[in-house]
Amino acid sequence: MFDSYNVAILGATGAVGSELLQLLEERSFPIKSLKLLASARSAGRQVIFKGEAITVEAVSKEAFDGVDIVLASAGGAISKRWAKDIVNAGALMIDNSSAFRMDDTVPLVVPEVNPEAAAAHQGIIANPNCTTILMSVAIWPLHQIQAIRRIVVATYQSASGAGARAMEEVKQQAKAILAGDTPPTESFPYPLAFNLFPHNTPLNEQGYCEEEMKMVNETRKIFSMPELRVSATCIRVPVLRAHSEAVNLEFEQPFDLERARKAIQSSSGVKLVEDWQANYFPMPIDASGVDDVLVGRIRQDISNPQGLELWLSGDQIRKGAALNAVQIAELVVAKQWMRSPVVV
Repeated sequence: MFDSYNVAILGATGAVGSELLQLLEERSFPIKSLKLLASARSAGRQVIFKGEAITVEAVSKEAFDGVDIVLASAGGAISKRWAKDIVNAGALMIDNSSAFRMDDTVPLVVPEVNPEAAAAHQGIIANPNCTTILMSVAIWPLHQIQAIRRIVVATYQSASGAGARAMEEVKQQAKAILAGDTPPTESFPYPLAFNLFPHNTPLNEQGYCEEEMKMVNETRKIFSMPELRVSATCIRVPVLRAHSEAVNLEFEQPFDLERARKAIQSSSGVKLVEDWQANYFPMPIDASGVDDVLVGRIRQDISNPQGLELWLSGDQIRKGAALNAVQIAELVVAKQWMRSPVVV
C-alpha cells in the first residue's frame, strides 16, 4: 500500500479538470506527484496547485508510466483512446465519460450508494452521468427504507453540463439578446439564454434522447435493479451551474413524509432544504459550489397513495462529476483496493 499516490488528470484544462484540481487540494488527497494531461494545444500551460506551478503535458502513452490513479474527464473518445494504455501501465482509471458506464466488467459507482461495487474493478471505474449521480444520492436513503418500484424524473440541466465554453456562451447570448443582436450558438443548437429546450443528444426510436436513457440504464445498474421502471425527460435551462430535478417515486406502500425527511437529514451527501412558509426550497444558486445535493419539497403524490414527490438541486461540476470521482479515489485508497489490474 502506498502512503501517497502518483496522480494524473486527463483533461486537466476543462471545467471538470479544474474542479478536480481544486478538490484534490481542498480534501488533502495523498498525492506524491501530479501530472496534468491535455491535448497538444493546451500543452505548456501553467496551472497552480498548492501554490506551485505545474506545466500541462500533451497526453501520450508514456505519460502514464509510474502513475497510480488517472482521473479522466476529457470525453468518451479520449477515454477509449487511452484506456488500454492506462490499465497496462498499472494505473486505476476513474473515468468521467460515458465510454465504459454500461460495460459489465466496469463498476459504475456512487460512493454514498454502492461503494462495494468499486472492489470489483479491473483497472477502470466509471463515474455515472451527472443527473444520475444527483438523483441517486437523493433517493437512495428512501430506497433503503422501502424499495422503489418506479421513478419518473424531469431534469432542469445547466449550461455547465456542456462545459466551460457553453457556460461562457450563455453569458454572451444574454448580452447579445439584451442588445438586440443575434446570439451565438456554437455549444448548443439553439440559444439557451432566456430559453429552454429538450436535451439535444440523439433520439432513439421511442423518442427518448441519449441523456434520458443514461438516467434509465445507469440508475438500474447502480441500484442493481435491471427491471426498475424509470422514465426521464431531460431539459436544458438557462442556468450557468447546478442541475435541478423533479422526481416522482412510487413504492409498494405509502411512505410516511416525516420518515422520508428524517432519512434525508441523517444521510451523507444530501441536505434537506425546506421552508414551507417562505416557499423556499433547493435552488441552483444555492447548490453551486456545494458538495451536498440539496433536497426538499418532499410531499405526497396526490394522484398515487404509494407516491412521493421531491425536488433537488446539485452542483453538476462538483458532485455531478469531479467530487464523485475524487470520492471514488478516496474509497479505493481507504479500502486498499488499489491492486494492479491484469494487462489487457
